[in-house]
Amino acid sequence: MGTNNQTWVSEFILHGLSSDWNTQVSLFVLFLVTYLMTVLGNCLIVLLIRLDNRLHTPMYFFLTNLSLVDVSYATSIVPQLLAHFLAEHKAIPLQSCAAQLFFSLALGGIEFVLLAVMAYDRYVAVCDPLRYSAIMHEVLCARFAITSWVSGSINSLVQTAITFQLPMCTNKFIDHISCELLAVVRLACVDTSSNEVAIMVSSIVLLMTPFCLVLLSYIRIISTILKIQSREGRRKAFHTCASHLTVVALCYGLAIFTYIQPHASLSVLQEKLFSLFYAILIPMLNPMIYSLRNKEVKGAWQKLLWKFSGLTSKLAT
Repeated sequence: MGTNNQTWVSEFILHGLSSDWNTQVSLFVLFLVTYLMTVLGNCLIVLLIRLDNRLHTPMYFFLTNLSLVDVSYATSIVPQLLAHFLAEHKAIPLQSCAAQLFFSLALGGIEFVLLAVMAYDRYVAVCDPLRYSAIMHEVLCARFAITSWVSGSINSLVQTAITFQLPMCTNKFIDHISCELLAVVRLACVDTSSNEVAIMVSSIVLLMTPFCLVLLSYIRIISTILKIQSREGRRKAFHTCASHLTVVALCYGLAIFTYIQPHASLSVLQEKLFSLFYAILIPMLNPMIYSLRNKEVKGAWQKLLWKFSGLTSKLAT
């Protein structure tokens, strides 16, 4: 530790959501149940896709990656949040804070790129169905997935490195639920203009660029759907994209609102709520959206439950 004013802190204190004990206990129970549902739902989706041969397609390959990202993202934030609800001293070591920032930022970036890849997959399925299998072959799907994971991880590594090079002076109180990028940058006791530029650039590269690709894909998809003569054909084509479009609206909407303008006048409470939305609600809702709005997934669930009930009956007799 240095002796001047510009020194490193060894730990941070997270203010969290509330200082009232009863409120914290209630939130602990609520978020614990939600987190368990998130882990269970996403793991079941991965298991279902693994077990049902009918779901061994590019769309469900990418959905498997999305489920893994969602459960990992929730795990990077929620367990620490739960522990702090029951702790009097809500501290997080510097190294743990840096790790949490890295993983949450990386997984968020991976998800944005994955959603753009999934939009392209839906574009090929609707606009060029006869060549779908030839275009979306295994090698291309693997490359898309690897690109998503690598790009998100590299961006996060750079952002985490430049953020934790900033001198924090004696500022160690983070008014947030986790070590979120903007919340940590605000602790610096030096000019952070270069960091804000870096955040803006990464937002354009890993947020706005995939969003524009999604937008272009869906413009083409909608244009193709409107040219279909039969109402049943249009309904079936739209149903193919409905689940993904719902998830896109949820993920990109708040992310653009939060990160594309670091100087935006968001209140601290709004930032906390947005983080909770991403860490808890979206990872929990994604399996439900893809299950409830997808006939193939619902059919696979019914088949799996039928096999399970049959096995149970045999064991009982």
